[in-house]
Amino acid sequence: MKGIISICLAMMSVAFLRGQGQSPRPQLKSPEVSADRRVTFRLWAPEAQKVSVQYLPLVSSSTFKSVLTKDDTGIWSVTTRPMEPDIYPYVLVVDGVMIPDPANPLVMTGVAGEIASIVHVPGPASLSWEVNNVPHGSVVHHFYHSDLIGDDRDFYVYTPPLYDPVSNTKYPVLYLLHGLGSNASGWITALHANVILDNLIAQGKAKRMVVLTPLAYGFANPANGVIGRTSDRKKEFDMLTASILSEVMPIIEKTYRVATDRESRAIAGFSSGGAQSFYIGLNHLDKFAYVAGFSNALLTYPSPLQAVGSRALPPGQSYPPLDPGVFANVFPRLDAKSASQLRLLWISCGMEDRLIGHNRQFRDWLQAKSIQFKYLETPGEHTVMVWRRNLIDLAQALFRDKN
Repeated sequence: MKGIISICLAMMSVAFLRGQGQSPRPQLKSPEVSADRRVTFRLWAPEAQKVSVQYLPLVSSSTFKSVLTKDDTGIWSVTTRPMEPDIYPYVLVVDGVMIPDPANPLVMTGVAGEIASIVHVPGPASLSWEVNNVPHGSVVHHFYHSDLIGDDRDFYVYTPPLYDPVSNTKYPVLYLLHGLGSNASGWITALHANVILDNLIAQGKAKRMVVLTPLAYGFANPANGVIGRTSDRKKEFDMLTASILSEVMPIIEKTYRVATDRESRAIAGFSSGGAQSFYIGLNHLDKFAYVAGFSNALLTYPSPLQAVGSRALPPGQSYPPLDPGVFANVFPRLDAKSASQLRLLWISCGMEDRLIGHNRQFRDWLQAKSIQFKYLETPGEHTVMVWRRNLIDLAQALFRDKN
């Protein structure tokens, strides 16, 4: 999300606190979701000249792009059309400055401290991201120092309901990698991975598993700048691979009751995290039997990884095809024989995502090599709403032969 949400306390003060010390700020409810699923956003900013609700590039351009109007008391507001039940990220734009909604405590954060607000449009209990009256697992935030990468890092661990740290039960592990600009918390705060697993496990649709969401950058101190840190993207991927396999994985296997065989490990991610999951998983088939990627920013890095990020293009433009040799360079040992070890190779992408051409190229390359995989195209763009549904589908396909 770096470069998408430009925010700091000084900016916020200038944008919507300037000139407002003369009178107390009114108590506002924002966002307010009505029974018919219309959403009203409000902001008190009497000195502002223009306020809008802005979609993020991770959200469909048709979702939020509404101009607020100001009343005589300095309160800006707008009410949307009825929205589909889901969880949507947004920001307010006040005289050109993007800020989170100050009346809304629900937020998602980026690696450099950016903040976006979240609005939950409730739906039926059958939606797997809705919090239901089922047994809940736990989420624990861990910190460690990476000697390989050279910084202090974090990760989150979800343990399923009734997890017993002293029992003999060993759980399979799903490693979930976030996309560019996000951080280790993204799968929990923005995508509700823990809620999804709670519901699927309660319904008997998913196996009880441990889920780990690490910080997915292969260079030190990503908060100082995500993009353009090095010109060697392959080195970044290699460093992240080494850190996950030789630093994070041993911590998990020492701390939690998890199985350590390859058929008890899965790795998946969205956007750049999808590319990293393929890079790590398909080049280390001795470690992972399940490999998946959602809306993959497929190896879009300079040769041998050609890179483009989904938000790098002007609106309306699509990415040019990848170099035909990129996949062979990145996966030199992958063929039908080696891939036969996989329990599942999963590729999914939104049909309106500008990365879909690259994902189709990867599909075609796998087909040409007679490698078995599952390929899905679903409605949607490069959005958290798409990835949330991808996780719901994937979780039900993992570790089916495990207890």
